[in-house]
Amino acid sequence: MTDFDMPYWEHHWRQARHGAGDPNPHLVRETGELTPGTALDAGCGQGAEAIWLASRGWAVTAVDISSEALRHAGSPGVEWVRADLTTWTPATPFDLVVTHYAHPAMPQLAFYRRIAEWVAPGGTLLVVGHAGGHHHVAEASATVPGITELLDDWEIVTAEERVRTAKHPLHDVVVRARRKP
Repeated sequence: MTDFDMPYWEHHWRQARHGAGDPNPHLVRETGELTPGTALDAGCGQGAEAIWLASRGWAVTAVDISSEALRHAGSPGVEWVRADLTTWTPATPFDLVVTHYAHPAMPQLAFYRRIAEWVAPGGTLLVVGHAGGHHHVAEASATVPGITELLDDWEIVTAEERVRTAKHPLHDVVVRARRKP
């Protein structure tokens, strides 16, 4: 079992290629048509998604446990917060909450349930994660049914497993849901 705690993530980002890079293509596809408002990037890493959202008019709060990841982040329109998402709670809800492959030191589905609570009524949640059973650590993976069951009173807009290729095929779970007003 992997312990996704602060020392793990500090080491991970110390070893990583520096620079935010391009935003996740699932984010671009799933949020490109939404009206900008407030957004939270939960587990932002080096901030590619937060920077992309800010460039489209969103007022973004980007949170990550790793100071190493945030050391290279920076962009106008983004508030960078170093915090542990298992204990941190925002002061107000957001119009959009996104997470991309974030693995906190808690069960994956419990994390998704936690961040879903931070979506304002009428707002959107976008979860992009590793699909279960495809060469990923079990506790860092999820399934479409597992995530959508957490959102039984939401409008599910997208709920699918997608394969995309980076250096090798990646099996992603993509769930976008709108919280009912």
